[in-house]
Amino acid sequence: MAELHDLTALEQGAAIRAGETTSAELVEHYLRRIETEPYGAFVTVTADRARAASTDGDGPLAGVPTAVKDLNLTAGVTTELGSAAYAGFVPDVDDEVVRRIGVAGMPVLGKTATPEFGSPCYTEPEGRPPAVTPWDPTRMAGGSSGGAAAAVAAGLVPVAQGSDGGGSIRIPASCCGLVGLKPSRGRISAAPTYGDPVGLSTSGTLARTVRDAAALLDVLAGRAVGDPSWAPPPATPFLAACDREPGRLRVARFVDPVIADVAVDPGCVAAWEELSARLEALGHEVVDVPSPLPHEAVPVFETCWSVLTAQSVVGLSPEQRAVIRPLTRWLADRAEEVSGVAFGLAIGELRRLAAGALTRLAAYDLVLTPTLASPPLPVGAIRDDADPAADFEAQKQFTPYTSLWNLTGSPAVSLPTHHTPEGLPVGTMLAARPGEEALLLSVAAQVEASYAEEGRAWRDRVPPGW
Repeated sequence: MAELHDLTALEQGAAIRAGETTSAELVEHYLRRIETEPYGAFVTVTADRARAASTDGDGPLAGVPTAVKDLNLTAGVTTELGSAAYAGFVPDVDDEVVRRIGVAGMPVLGKTATPEFGSPCYTEPEGRPPAVTPWDPTRMAGGSSGGAAAAVAAGLVPVAQGSDGGGSIRIPASCCGLVGLKPSRGRISAAPTYGDPVGLSTSGTLARTVRDAAALLDVLAGRAVGDPSWAPPPATPFLAACDREPGRLRVARFVDPVIADVAVDPGCVAAWEELSARLEALGHEVVDVPSPLPHEAVPVFETCWSVLTAQSVVGLSPEQRAVIRPLTRWLADRAEEVSGVAFGLAIGELRRLAAGALTRLAAYDLVLTPTLASPPLPVGAIRDDADPAADFEAQKQFTPYTSLWNLTGSPAVSLPTHHTPEGLPVGTMLAARPGEEALLLSVAAQVEASYAEEGRAWRDRVPPGW
């Protein structure tokens, strides 16, 4: 007989509605698993809150447990943003993401690990265990949603929210063998903080299946009163898109790294080639194209990234600033050399660069690239407190594809299409035009179904210790 955590999130919701299990039983099952988890997934466990959580929602995930990234404001719950500077900080409000999870009736088991202010592509928060991939606990879970990805991949929650400003959902999805969906800019509200004036970051979903990722997107999506911009609402739920045939599509593909000169690991290239061939077998046209973003975009992006990181430091006391990590301090120092005028010009230039990329790709329905330049690296392989500039460069070399879609605001998904001979997961990434999550999910579900037909269902590929 299957264990409760073997069920997908949607299957758990259906089991609750059928009276085959209860939300309370699921909460206790997962809390027992979290007690001994060795993956650095959780920084705070909210057992009492989860037990008392309402399950009044009537959606497909009502009563299904989940978790929230430790960057998201959660009223009455310690929210440290991955930083010693915020040790013990307890917000008095929920942000819109947390509010929507509550309205959906999903008990939150706790806060998942993130690096300081969600900046690096690895999750090694100060004073806490690193988040590692359950496929090989000596290797990183990725970042900055590394805790969320480790939790889903290890069967500690069935589905989890993450956030993504340069790849922070898709990077850990690739490292942990998951579906990681970054939606379009404005699809999910950033209320009440609206902390990203550049428009790079958004919340999104991490799951074992495309349908679970779509169902959680339905929970999170929608504008809040006061949002400065928003994506057009879908005609039907995103979950329904997973059951629609996408038709024959034109798929552009490229493998040359976008933001760094780095040799791409053969396993990542093999995964990209494998998905290319699969898409063609499914009837789609796959066309080789050059990278749509010029190299001149890199310093512009770095300027904006530095300023966004520095925003987290503004207002800290001298005592708090003394404990921020060297990488954060280095980025903040870079930002302090940028005038307000220069920052405004950089945002404008990013908009033009993004428009150019979208124009070059306008003839194509989807774009296919590797997710990362390498399978998950050993813990500590990127972090370099003695040389933050080298740390930042190593991050770019590990993640040379993902930030393109943050610039354009396009939806993008990392799919768990491949494993190396050593058993390490490797993701492959598809992106669609802004606002076209439904099409992206339709194709992703089609690809997932093709694996299942071969007896290689993603949900059945679980790591040691599952």
